[in-house]
Amino acid sequence: MSRILYLQASPRREKSTSIAIADAFVTACQKKNPDDELTIINLFDKDLIPFDGNALEGKYNILQGNDYTPEQKAAWKQVEAEIAGFTAADKYVFAVPMWNFSIPYRLKHYIDIIVQPGYTFSFSPEAGFSGLVTGKPAFVAYSRGNAYPAGSEMASMDMQSPYVEKILKFIGFTDIRSVFLEPTLAEPDRVADNQAEAVEKARKMAEDFY
Repeated sequence: MSRILYLQASPRREKSTSIAIADAFVTACQKKNPDDELTIINLFDKDLIPFDGNALEGKYNILQGNDYTPEQKAAWKQVEAEIAGFTAADKYVFAVPMWNFSIPYRLKHYIDIIVQPGYTFSFSPEAGFSGLVTGKPAFVAYSRGNAYPAGSEMASMDMQSPYVEKILKFIGFTDIRSVFLEPTLAEPDRVADNQAEAVEKARKMAEDFY
């Protein structure tokens, strides 16, 4: 049995095209491996700790062996708990819409909590940065209103998928599978056809997701 963590970064839920594609992927995974344990988190429902004064100062004081206040310790414990919840999974699924050429702020908030030295990545002068979340696959369903084909002028404005992939690789992922739905602001029939194609791609990618 494997544990799947499915993170949804859209508040639109049943209206979200990224969630629709990721749902298809997860459903196919469960059909293939019915004993897998699935945890679904919509980041717009989750009570994320504010990564501000106490958490940030607690991070530096604790990691550097300096004195810290009870409030800083409590805040950092919450960060550690969030990281532990993330790293406990064996497989990862993300539903990520594009907002203003990048990712929704709730996903960025979550990333800023879990990407921490000594927990999800390490650094040494000899080896440089090394990811600590290794040997685990990830699937990302992207949706965006416009099209951003490689080599085009629009591609330079895509700060959504390059950022997500860079972060995942930074913390150790090497098996990253992606499906894109674009442009979602096109005529409805074209969007429906593209979405059906994206869903089918997602289902096929789920066949060997282990």
